[in-house]
Amino acid sequence: MVNKKRFAAVSASSICLTLLCLGGALLAHPAAPDYSIQAIRYASSPDVPVSGLVVDGPKDVRVDIAMVVWLIRGGGHTILFDSGFHRDTFLKYFPMKDYLRPDEAVKLAGVQPEEVTDIVISHAHWDHMGGIDLFPKANVWIQKDEYRYYTMDAWQPGGNHGGIDPEDVKQLVQLNTEGRIKLVDGDNVEIFPGIRAYTGSRHTYASEYLRVEGSPPFVLASDNCYLYLNLAMHKASATFSEADHAANIAAQSRMIELAGGNADRVIPGHDPEQFKKYPTDGRVAKIR
Repeated sequence: MVNKKRFAAVSASSICLTLLCLGGALLAHPAAPDYSIQAIRYASSPDVPVSGLVVDGPKDVRVDIAMVVWLIRGGGHTILFDSGFHRDTFLKYFPMKDYLRPDEAVKLAGVQPEEVTDIVISHAHWDHMGGIDLFPKANVWIQKDEYRYYTMDAWQPGGNHGGIDPEDVKQLVQLNTEGRIKLVDGDNVEIFPGIRAYTGSRHTYASEYLRVEGSPPFVLASDNCYLYLNLAMHKASATFSEADHAANIAAQSRMIELAGGNADRVIPGHDPEQFKKYPTDGRVAKIR
């Protein structure tokens, strides 16, 4: 015969234990913040042939490509994805117009440079990593292999440091000595609640891109995808080595999947169209 009092007590204890476990799980896995995302155009590089950006792209079409940093805010974080540049090392090869130093450009979105808490670097090229010293309180997140290669092997015989400014590398090492470098170790790594880093396909030694959760999710591709045309044509970025074309196409397909299956929610690294697709005030586009 069932002891009803004992059964009730055991059931109540089980319910309490279940609720405690559920509460613990919720505390261990809190909901991701509702991040805002803005694109900030700090310069343009004029008259760039599309065929130099998209494999088999039209040879007679040129575009003023957008030089962009992306601002992500939420959960107590003010995050820049990429940091732009401010040294003139490469400007003789890549002239700019309408240039505004990135620490001044973020002010247009209502952010002071010292308010930036974190910078995530997609890759070490001069126009993406060259502004890390402009934001005095920011931690800098970079792929572990990217950091190691460009602070060591790239400068040894047989290394490849094309597009890397030695002054940027010095700043990277300096920030590491200050405890402000955070190394991202590989693919599909959550670096903030609801923001995950994914490895690209050798634009540089270990480039990465971001997925920002939310309704809807967005993928910030940086140079792992230059233009919306890459996605529409299913073509690799033209600066990738031929051996990496297939991997880049596969990475772009993965980006679309991570963006909920919608290619319009993959934000390419240099496409000025992002400032037409989304509400834009001057140099700042509101993506979400």
